[in-house]
Amino acid sequence: MGEESARAEADPLSGRGGRRTITQMVVVGLIASVLGIALGLIIDWFPTQGSKQAEKIDTFWDVLIICSVPFFVLVTTVVLFSVKTFRMRPGEEHLDGPPIHGNTRLEVVWTAVPAIMLVALCSYAYITLHDIEKAPAASLGPERQITVNGQQFTWTFDYDEGGKKFSSAQLYVPIGRSVKFNVKTKDVLHDFWVPAWRMKIDAVPGITTDYRITPTRAGTWPVVCAELCGLGHAFMRQTAHVVPQADFDKWVTKMTTRTAAPAPAAGGGAAVDAKALFTQGETTSGATACGACHKLADAGTAGGVGPDLDQALKGKDAAFIKQSIVDPNAVIAKGFNANIMPDNYAKLLSADEIDALVKYLGEVAGK
Repeated sequence: MGEESARAEADPLSGRGGRRTITQMVVVGLIASVLGIALGLIIDWFPTQGSKQAEKIDTFWDVLIICSVPFFVLVTTVVLFSVKTFRMRPGEEHLDGPPIHGNTRLEVVWTAVPAIMLVALCSYAYITLHDIEKAPAASLGPERQITVNGQQFTWTFDYDEGGKKFSSAQLYVPIGRSVKFNVKTKDVLHDFWVPAWRMKIDAVPGITTDYRITPTRAGTWPVVCAELCGLGHAFMRQTAHVVPQADFDKWVTKMTTRTAAPAPAAGGGAAVDAKALFTQGETTSGATACGACHKLADAGTAGGVGPDLDQALKGKDAAFIKQSIVDPNAVIAKGFNANIMPDNYAKLLSADEIDALVKYLGEVAGK
């Protein structure tokens, strides 16, 4: 009897389940691991893959699931079985429990295996990152360079196509061609992210960050800011358009022709649907809709980020309204700070679009 008691103190499992408990833990752990890995691989965690880099990043994610689920299951299983097996029984309230020295071999294995796993995964991550950041081979042609400018609360994309420079609030790239994004910010920290491409990077004040992608699927994908950057952070969204090379060339021609075109004659803005321009941002450049930030009763927009235009523009003349669009920091509305509204609308909007907005706002604001 005394020998069995001593053995129980030396090996607590032998006194409460023993090898049967260990077998149960192994069986439960294996089943839970298999189910957990299968579930992790079945779940569609990400949006549609839209770039060459996305496939490698998704594969790395699957490897992380396969490696991490068994460890999570192992720890959870041991904890739950320990709670069940070694829980306090009636009459044991004042006992300290058997003195346990520990198991040196188990501690070495428990430390070495995760360490080796971490080194292996970090090495794999480095190889994957190095591979997706490599510049394309020269035989594939020149890599397109696009400058991304973050600003509360919009993105602007600067192009240089054969010496013809222009800006757009909508991102256009040709399918199958490598693009390097040079990311900057004019104010606070932002984060340039197109979820379908998987890659993202911070726009940091004072420096230029960069990454490259090769789009592999045509379509439109959301461009979002993934770094909390202020009150209008949720509205800092644009669209990335991945199109065939021929369509991209047509868009470049349209943008360069539009940029170089002389200002339209007086009254030319009448052809623009100013209300749609205000509420939906339906411009040739894709500039952010005014209604995303401003409240205007006639347009049915709630705004909240910028001033209520029914109040701010009430009784104002056309010159003041135009100045508020092209130079928003000239007069700051009470209760708001400078630099909340982007100052690049004079570059993004055509002259007739600005004239149409000025006319529309002059007619409906303050009604």
